[in-house]
Amino acid sequence: MNKKILIIEDDSSIAELQKDYLEVAGFDVTVHADGLDGLRAFQENQVDLLILDVMLPGIDGLEILRRLKEDKDVPVLLVSAKKEEIDKIKGLSLGADDYITKPFSPGELVARVKAHLENYERLKLRFSEGARKSNILTIRGLKIDKDSRRVFALGKEVSLAQKEYALLLYLAENPNRVFGREELFERVWGLDAMGDSATVTVHIARVREKIESDLSNPQYVETVWGAGYRFRV
Repeated sequence: MNKKILIIEDDSSIAELQKDYLEVAGFDVTVHADGLDGLRAFQENQVDLLILDVMLPGIDGLEILRRLKEDKDVPVLLVSAKKEEIDKIKGLSLGADDYITKPFSPGELVARVKAHLENYERLKLRFSEGARKSNILTIRGLKIDKDSRRVFALGKEVSLAQKEYALLLYLAENPNRVFGREELFERVWGLDAMGDSATVTVHIARVREKIESDLSNPQYVETVWGAGYRFRV
């Protein structure tokens, strides 16, 4: 069965171009131009990936991200003509998996869609395999239960979005090793150097907010200035 892509984009020429390229690549594509209609379509139908414009009538893309549950189970690619770093950070902090700035190559869009879907399938397989064997990582009060994909920190269970969990797990399974942002993007997002460093930076910040007791002095995910990040044990 073909993967189902939902595009919420009010510029009909851009939406049709995206739709054409994705359909040629073998995807089933639905387009909505209004934010509220698109949100409703996402909530009421099976969708494998969402391509979401920021500036929309009805409600904008950032508000749609706010209304989606944090445990949304599909990748979201945010699209915008805005180039300011703060807009990327806002979108990524609200749960977007990737951020593409207009104008962009339709071929690049298709490549990113394929990479996100393939990476998501790998993660699902990894989690399902983990369910068949007991795997619990415990590091100084932090517990990652790979069987159930649950994380416990600061004496309670914390809720992590898919990419946040994947990022934390990857770092925890490779302790004391320093990873650059580009390498983390390739390993966790599955995209070959097409990412924006803000993607990793924002997701690291979101993970820290949920597992660290003192953000000014992280005990688990450390920044190695000029080099990247490492998980300290």
